[in-house]
Amino acid sequence: MHFQYMAKLFARKIQQNNIRKLMTQKFTKTTLANGLTLLLKEIHTAPMISSWVWYRVGSRNESTGKTGISHWVEHMQFKGTPKFPANILDKAISREGGVWNAFTHLDFTTYYETMPAEKIDFALELEADRMQNSLFDPEEVASERTVIISEREGSENSPMFKLSEVTQATSFRVHPYHHKVIGDMADLESMTRDDLYEHYKSFYAPNNAIMTIAGDFETEKMLKRVKELFGGIPAAPAPRQLSRPEPESSGETHLTVEGTGDTTFVQASYPFPSATDPDFFPLSVLDSLLSGASSLNMFGGGISNKTSRLYKALVETELTVGMSGGAQATLDPYLYNIVMVIHPEREPDEALAALDTEILRIQEEKVSEKEVARAVKKAKTLFAYGSESITNQAFWMGYTEIFANYEWFETYIDNLAAVSPDDVQRVAKKYFQKKSRVVGTYLPVNEENSND
Repeated sequence: MHFQYMAKLFARKIQQNNIRKLMTQKFTKTTLANGLTLLLKEIHTAPMISSWVWYRVGSRNESTGKTGISHWVEHMQFKGTPKFPANILDKAISREGGVWNAFTHLDFTTYYETMPAEKIDFALELEADRMQNSLFDPEEVASERTVIISEREGSENSPMFKLSEVTQATSFRVHPYHHKVIGDMADLESMTRDDLYEHYKSFYAPNNAIMTIAGDFETEKMLKRVKELFGGIPAAPAPRQLSRPEPESSGETHLTVEGTGDTTFVQASYPFPSATDPDFFPLSVLDSLLSGASSLNMFGGGISNKTSRLYKALVETELTVGMSGGAQATLDPYLYNIVMVIHPEREPDEALAALDTEILRIQEEKVSEKEVARAVKKAKTLFAYGSESITNQAFWMGYTEIFANYEWFETYIDNLAAVSPDDVQRVAKKYFQKKSRVVGTYLPVNEENSND
């Protein structure tokens, strides 16, 4: 048993060292004449290449009447171009042994292909073509409207979607983070094909894009090929950026959402700084200590939160049957959300009181060096494991370029390690204040317990 344990530790140490090498490995960054930002990173561990194209457009860039338009445009990018008809794309990628996908977020929309190294040119040609030649056929727009409305309706059946939407909207009265990425139903029903195409032409331009490629290639050859495919695409006028900073809250807000189901949920949302704020790092350690470390990588898995303070205070005492906390790296200040799944024999106020007690403990009693070190280790481990694949390496180059630059990724672990108990206590006092939070409660109301 001792030998097996030591072997596991040794294997984990080797893996962590390999990940560290990947994180600090040399990369090339350049900007083409048309404004396309390009980051290239050679990784010769496997004959694979991951290529991503990121556009600086997400729900943050949407105005009233056009919420959800970025997500809808993302869907239309899979409907083909004259050169690459939609009905061949999935089969062509799969036939070559690749995977591809896309997603829209608060601050960006991104597309990626991870393929055998010798087949990556297909992906590069595809992305260069759909940067400027996507069709937006009216029949496809109508068909996709039905798909997205169905997606929205499906989400509305989830208690946590309903609760988080109202809590998010209440947290942001002014800033466009007010609405969900999928958009409001009224806008999904009223937007036109021309609205979508105008959005596409405004934001899908090389000077509003970042391309990141990681894997088994030679930098000079790849740079030459990218210039051949993308260099001739003309730049567009810089898109208009919304600038609507959210004012400080005037006090704690409580709200209730009712719906079907058997489970009561509580979500407490606190203002959280942007990823470039120095406080982001001590707050990441506080997140690890309080709720269990958040995975900032959308491809990264989580780790157990059973040693976190809130798990012990809420789940082990049977006030809740589950809990989670979540931070995101964003361009503008966003939210830290704590979600509690209330035990059927307990009340929401009991769980909220226990949450407040744990936060007050951290604010009034300095956390020990040992506990901070343990929280840092968990956050570092999760971050590192979400960085080890070629796909993840290409992801991080683009993701960090959206809100900062790649140095943010390279120095993240060092910034975590520099966090002290004083830092943790300071940010707990600064950000986890009742007066600045929104608390939402989802109450199940079924026919048998309804007053109607």
